[in-house]
Amino acid sequence: MKTNKYLGIWMDYSKAHLMELLPGNMKTETIESAFTQEVKADSIEKSEKHMHNKEEGEQLKYFKKIQKEIEKYSDVFIFGPTEAKNELLVLLHKNHLNDHIRIEVKTTDKMTENQLHAFVQNHFSENLRLSLK
Repeated sequence: MKTNKYLGIWMDYSKAHLMELLPGNMKTETIESAFTQEVKADSIEKSEKHMHNKEEGEQLKYFKKIQKEIEKYSDVFIFGPTEAKNELLVLLHKNHLNDHIRIEVKTTDKMTENQLHAFVQNHFSENLRLSLK
């Protein structure tokens, strides 16, 4: 029997906090986009089109890093204040290797680290109770 692995991701366009729910604690990792304000300022000096292309390329790399981590889990909960989570979801659906992963998405505000951990724990504990019925 396969053991379920749970991952909560709070994300926006600049960074993603990946929180693996483990028995008794939470392991957190952060992935940051390489498209920083400095890169944006540098590329916009060249041209608007160059900046847009650079942004799209860096965003795809950022989403691919997150996707690679998601592939290790059975249940994933993605949340945050921007549309980045929905754009990532579109990418995940295009890759049918992720079809076996249960993915849920929710819009939320920014949170402190303690609030993030509590939100992920609450989400998965509610889902576990529902799946046992």
